[in-house]
Amino acid sequence: MILTVTLNPAVDKTYRTGELFPGRVNRMRSVDNIPGGKGINVSKILRQYNYEVTATGFLGGYQGRWMEAQLDRLRIRSAFIRVEEETRSSMNIVADNGYVTEILEPGPHISDTSLKEFMKNFVLLAEESSLVILSGSAAPGIPSDIYARLIQSASAVGKQVVLDTSGELLKEGVKASPAVVKPNRKELEYIIGRRLPDREAVKEAAEVLLSDGVGLVMVSLGDKGLLLAENGRCLYARAPRVSALNTVGCGDSVVASLAMSITAGEEKEEMLRKAAAISAANATTLESGNVPLKLAEDMLRNIQIEEI
Repeated sequence: MILTVTLNPAVDKTYRTGELFPGRVNRMRSVDNIPGGKGINVSKILRQYNYEVTATGFLGGYQGRWMEAQLDRLRIRSAFIRVEEETRSSMNIVADNGYVTEILEPGPHISDTSLKEFMKNFVLLAEESSLVILSGSAAPGIPSDIYARLIQSASAVGKQVVLDTSGELLKEGVKASPAVVKPNRKELEYIIGRRLPDREAVKEAAEVLLSDGVGLVMVSLGDKGLLLAENGRCLYARAPRVSALNTVGCGDSVVASLAMSITAGEEKEEMLRKAAAISAANATTLESGNVPLKLAEDMLRNIQIEEI
């Protein structure tokens, strides 16, 4: 069982249009509603690969009930804390000209009472899980050190944690020394406090996190590929060429792949190769967290790993 935490889930609305015009009426050609949020995207991918998953966090209102029903349909076990305010929506507008625009609502305010209930429930869920994944933003009312606290709670019951977030949540989270951190270049720049113009600078920044107690750092470099750093070693995988339809969820694909490799005890080269393949395959579909399994398998054979 793998436990995923999504502190600010969303109903993801993916719109298709020819071109988006700011300041004007825009009529969409189509819309699809799917359960979303980074941890839920990770859960969906893990289920595609037949992993048992429990998803937790906060859900509220009609949209929260809708999301629980959708997760049940996907055979993802729900263990969310119910809140009074409505679960948010996120709009992802995909234009034919290649531009993707995201509009993200803030989400419901989480009370101290709900947060305490979640923290208590989290420990029980972590105890019965083999791995814990903390992903995405936090809803209003949740303190910036929440992930650090969850990492400490999971570590206290002997569980490894994969952390994928941004901003102050990430800066505070790495202080608790998670087993794995997966920032993209901008998120890593925020932690380090300087620009990282090239691969060597990214490697050096990852090594700073390692020296501070993080076990493994996987950096997403967009269409430039992935970099994996552990103490004394750094590996790089170039991203495969694909016809990308929607890059939202590619980072979540990396996290799901990491989780599978960790639980399988795979070597770092294979871990990196699989993450690059699954992430690239995800970009070829409109739905976040939906990996064409055959395409990912075919890509896997052609990904080369370089030690830097």
